[in-house]
Amino acid sequence: MKILRSWKTRIVLFFAVIGPGFITANVDNDAGGILAYSQAGAQFGYSLLWTMLPMTIALIVVQEMAARMGAVTGKGLSDLIREEYGFRTTFIIMGLLVLTNFANVVAEFAGIAGATELFGISRYISVPVSAALVWFLVVKGTYKSVEKIFLLASFFYIAYIIAGVLSRPDWSVAVVNTLKLPPVRQFRNYDYLYMAVGIIGATIAPWMQFYLQSSIVEKGVTARQYGASRIDVIFGSIFTDVVAWFIVVACAATLFVSGYKDVKSAADAAQGLRPFGQYAFILFAFGLFNASIFAASILPISTAYTVCEGLGFESGVDKKFSEAPVFYWLYTILLAAGAAVILLPRIPLVKVAVLSQVLNGVLLPFVLIFMLLLINKSDLMGKHVNSRLFNVIAWTTTVVMIVLTAAMLLTS
Repeated sequence: MKILRSWKTRIVLFFAVIGPGFITANVDNDAGGILAYSQAGAQFGYSLLWTMLPMTIALIVVQEMAARMGAVTGKGLSDLIREEYGFRTTFIIMGLLVLTNFANVVAEFAGIAGATELFGISRYISVPVSAALVWFLVVKGTYKSVEKIFLLASFFYIAYIIAGVLSRPDWSVAVVNTLKLPPVRQFRNYDYLYMAVGIIGATIAPWMQFYLQSSIVEKGVTARQYGASRIDVIFGSIFTDVVAWFIVVACAATLFVSGYKDVKSAADAAQGLRPFGQYAFILFAFGLFNASIFAASILPISTAYTVCEGLGFESGVDKKFSEAPVFYWLYTILLAAGAAVILLPRIPLVKVAVLSQVLNGVLLPFVLIFMLLLINKSDLMGKHVNSRLFNVIAWTTTVVMIVLTAAMLLTS
């Protein structure tokens, strides 16, 4: 009976804490991420699946570090960087994040436009309406109400797993390519390296660490509750990468096999599933819309958190507009500007979307270095500093991303 009560207590505690880790990991499968994964499968078939296992391990470690810092210190990542390394350093990182995140916000509205146009709805209707709904949800909602909606949206990513199964891939080839490295010659191919950096940036985006840590703080998770929060992070990281794996597999089995290797829009990936049944097409299109509007809500929030923490302004969706005007105005401007760009003619949306993921990958090592320096400060983290294993994995991830970025630039 004691064991049963113990497990009941753990389950209740898990559902009380679940949210930030699961939401943050899943929102990264946004329109830009979907496009990057779709392009990877269409252009290179199954040959980039080897990135998924090490990416999942790295994502778990990095997200766990961010959540642990938030629970132990009660401060966001921007706050800690400013306090420990000064305003100038924070301002530079913040500026880079704002530029990268704005490209990501534009990509989300590109996804909304592409998904709704598949069902015959003009972007000139769907984009403004979606932007207004997202704004109203965040500005008028509380943290708990917003989180519940985001958690529900996260589970709709199962649509991609079903679509991947319906595409009837070569499972044996997919599994083999997941477990082995590609030929060395691939690492001398600029397009291959560009896409590798892009899908890693789509999976472990810098903005995620800032948003997750701020969410942990705003939710009030403490070091005592952190055990359940760690499960939230691990569960979310594994789920989101399983979804990413199925997106690559679905496009490898459809677009790559049919010789269509250039995805011009996220909608192209959905169209590629039409021969495998209307359900596969609808699931992919619906998943794209859900992912896009979900991420269009989160990314501007993440950016607003980062800027306000870095500059010392009030922030948080639990505060009223009058209590955190800079936070809400920045959120509003990013949302409106991102939506407006999509309504302009001849914007290279696909290039912007994929480039935003590559920029995520290029910026990631700089954020990881500061995270590693902070989390290993015993005066800041006490007994919750990184273990040797976590340091090895995080530093290896940092070095690998620097090497891949350098190789990509050299091969260009």
